[in-house]
Amino acid sequence: MNKLRRRLLQTSAGLGLLAGSGILLRAQDRGQENMSTEVNQHGGDPGMSQQPRSDQDSDWREFAPADAEFPAADDKLDLDDAQWRERLHGDAYRVLRKEGTERATTSPLLHEHRRGLFVCAGCDLPLFTSAMKFDSGTGWPSFTTTIAGHIDTKRDFKLFLPRTEYHCIRCGGHQGHVFDDGPPPTGQRWCNNGVALKFLPAAGA
Repeated sequence: MNKLRRRLLQTSAGLGLLAGSGILLRAQDRGQENMSTEVNQHGGDPGMSQQPRSDQDSDWREFAPADAEFPAADDKLDLDDAQWRERLHGDAYRVLRKEGTERATTSPLLHEHRRGLFVCAGCDLPLFTSAMKFDSGTGWPSFTTTIAGHIDTKRDFKLFLPRTEYHCIRCGGHQGHVFDDGPPPTGQRWCNNGVALKFLPAAGA
């Protein structure tokens, strides 16, 4: 009876150790997956990933027209209201400077599928590449991510429930709102007003 009990205890201990090891290994696997996802989303060291480089991870300048020149993100454009009214017209002023929203399905950019750049209509700072664009079915141009360092965000309570508003970091022009219901790899939907953007086709597009 004592031998049988010792054998059962040894077996139980062994199973417990195996189960614990399995939990630890699964946790490590999840940690590696999360780290890999984070690196890929933020364009980390290419040597850390065996995945082929996608258009979404490419340098945004590869999507620019030939010989195009763009302002730097830290070259702030600070105009007074009268200057903005002269620079922008109609819905562009209302959206970019007063945080308005254009009517859904009205933007020609919904049907823009060429390779190129989407730049701020207020100051020409590149905000998205065509590789970041996807059809969200919402009626507004949508993107899975942004050009790093060219967008800033803030909390918005205009519809009572908190939302994340985003705007051009150079001129402060309102672009839209970001939601966590987008496709992989980011799971984000940057929902943009088309009138707040201009599209510049890439060389040869």
